[in-house]
Amino acid sequence: MDSTMKRLLGVMGLALPLLAGAQQLQDPTRAPAGLTAAAAAAGAVEGEGVPAAPRLQSILIGAAPNNRRLAVIDGVTVTQGGKFADAVVERINDNSVVLRRGKLRETLILFPQTPGGLHASGNKR
Repeated sequence: MDSTMKRLLGVMGLALPLLAGAQQLQDPTRAPAGLTAAAAAAGAVEGEGVPAAPRLQSILIGAAPNNRRLAVIDGVTVTQGGKFADAVVERINDNSVVLRRGKLRETLILFPQTPGGLHASGNKR
């Protein structure tokens, strides 16, 4: 073995312990650990026969003159006056959607209040 090869092997031998201790890269699109734990806990409750509440994901309000209003609930695009599952979409507001099932009304909020007075966006109300 020539001296260059010996030096290369020596450097690799020193670098291997450093590489073994290197931190693994995290997926930037993965939800934070606290959120996944909360989702798992919610899933455990839902798995016990309690249906999951619909989740409002997005609201789109068109510009004048028609001000068309759309919302995305659990991945389904709905319009004001349209249907979502067994409910009628009664109103689409700037930050909420009102669903009506017979006489029962349910309001879905886009950015619900979180503990400590912060919104999901991280801004104080």
